[in-house]
This record gives sequence, structure tokens and C-alpha cells, in this order.
Amino acid sequence: MTQEDDAAEPGLPSYAEALDEVQEILAALESDATDVDLLAERVQRADLLIRHCRSRLDDARLRVEQVVAGSKPQSSDEQPGD
Repeated sequence: MTQEDDAAEPGLPSYAEALDEVQEILAALESDATDVDLLAERVQRADLLIRHCRSRLDDARLRVEQVVAGSKPQSSDEQPGD
């Protein structure tokens, strides 16, 4: 999977890149050198990235559930197409 495939929306980073950026933002916020003027901007960016990551996780969970459901053997009571 390429980074382009991993990005759910144009302009947003891949899941891994978003997670790294959130960690960088958290580290900056925890430091004593946090610029108060940038605080709200960084918090908003972190919120956007976290929502993006949650969306990616939800999408992945749904795809996995679909694959698992499609690979389960049918019971003898079920007919194809049921």
C-alpha cells in the first residue's frame, strides 16, 4: 500500500504520518517552550488529525469485518444467496 492509498482524503497525511504529527504536537505542548499564540492552532490541528485517524481505523475495521464475514463457511441450512 502506498502513502497515497493510505490517505483517506486529499490533503490529509497517511495514518502513520498523522499519528507521528499528533505525537510531535503533544510533545511541543508538554514542553515549557509552548508558544501561547500557536496553542489553539496546534490543538485544532491535533483534533483534526485524531478524527482522521479514528475514521481510518473505523474504515479498516469495517473492511476486516466484511472480509471475515465473506470468508465464513455457510452452514448446511443456508443456501447460496441467502
